[in-house]
Amino acid sequence: FLANEWDKAKAQKRGGSVQFVPLQPDDAETKYGMEPPDPKTPEQCYERRWAVTLLEQVLSRLQDEHRAEDKMAVFGALKPCLAGDKDAQPYKSLAATLGISEGAVKVAVHRMRQRYRQLLREEIANTVASPAEVEEEMHHLFAVLAR
Repeated sequence: FLANEWDKAKAQKRGGSVQFVPLQPDDAETKYGMEPPDPKTPEQCYERRWAVTLLEQVLSRLQDEHRAEDKMAVFGALKPCLAGDKDAQPYKSLAATLGISEGAVKVAVHRMRQRYRQLLREEIANTVASPAEVEEEMHHLFAVLAR
């Protein structure tokens, strides 16, 4: 009996070793109260994150294809051209960097964009019930990204 009583007296209570951090609710309210409200609904935030994740997956697949073909230098140089226009990334300087002609850069960018679109369609086809819904889902994806 005495041994059990001694054990109980010496036992550490739940959370006995946890250090408590005092919360100052005024700090959080002040910090976030100054930020402008986000007009987006949770559904819109989710859809935007879904769209960005989908595009990242497609880009990752495209990168994996270039890695398998040992063309990572070409992928790295032409990656900015996927979404941008040719004025933002001059083909002439890319040609000099890659050691190919400007025409070859144009063809490579064109093919890369085509493959990106094809992979995007494949990824979207994996998320819909029927192939007929792919086009509708593509429009929805672009509408989400345009918001």
